[in-house]
Amino acid sequence: MNQEVNQTTNTNPNPQPAAPARNKSTNKLLIVLLVLSLAGNAYLLFNNNKVAEQNTFLITENSDLNAAKDTLQGQYDAALARLDDLTGKNAELDQMVKDKDGELGKLKSEIKSLLTKKDATVADLKKAQSLIATLRGKVKTYEERIAELETANTELTGNNERLTRTNDSVTTEASNLKRLGSVLHISNIRMEPINLKRNGEKEVETSRARKTDILRVVFDIDENRVAESGMQEIFVVIQGIEGKLLSNAAYGSGVTTDADGNALNYTIVKRVNIEKGQKMTNVSVDWKQDSNYKKGDYNISFYNGGYKIGTGSVQLK
Repeated sequence: MNQEVNQTTNTNPNPQPAAPARNKSTNKLLIVLLVLSLAGNAYLLFNNNKVAEQNTFLITENSDLNAAKDTLQGQYDAALARLDDLTGKNAELDQMVKDKDGELGKLKSEIKSLLTKKDATVADLKKAQSLIATLRGKVKTYEERIAELETANTELTGNNERLTRTNDSVTTEASNLKRLGSVLHISNIRMEPINLKRNGEKEVETSRARKTDILRVVFDIDENRVAESGMQEIFVVIQGIEGKLLSNAAYGSGVTTDADGNALNYTIVKRVNIEKGQKMTNVSVDWKQDSNYKKGDYNISFYNGGYKIGTGSVQLK
């Protein structure tokens, strides 16, 4: 009886403890397979990239030589065109380009020889490419140098213009100073009312308005070391009662301009022939009018070169 029970127990088809062990083994196997798969994919991706790089290199090495030559010729022509554009801007560069024995001339000659070679090899074209790169580098250097020269030239032009303006200003100032220095200066001014007697044969100085026939103005011209020798004009302005200008065109009155360009009415002008650095004394000018003089003060002003150079007055009783 006991034996039968034991046999029944041992023949159970589904023992529960064995199932978890098989599940763990399966999971581990899946993880290992997944890792191997990822590693394989990574290797394939890396290997494909290397193959692609090799193919690109092979394409470059085995490319159509005529196409490569055309590309290099285009680059060379573009460099020459830029060089030609630069040569008109700088005389020194012009000479360098024209000089066939110079470095630039030799470089152009060698490039041309390689590009026109009928049986050019990959090595020839690579050398031409390198030389074209050198030429383009030189062109860039020329561009930068010319830009520097143009900037320097612009600055120099600006400096020259400023210098010219400064020189013009100095010249103008010097001219103005000379003009001012050339203006005469008078001193010892006197006004002498003259009474004419014996039909003008005798002159007698008077202070009476009713006896005055001539107003004689006498003055000295001081020495001037700037004014050149020659004829000078001194404009005399005589103002009578209430500041009224004594004038008569028939006796030499007229209009001139002062130093500011304003109109200046004068009574009479005295022309004198001066000598540089020499003083003139007792220079006189007479004013005679048809009407009688009135009692009062008479003021006189003198102008030379547009500037007032002296004043004086006299009183007639």
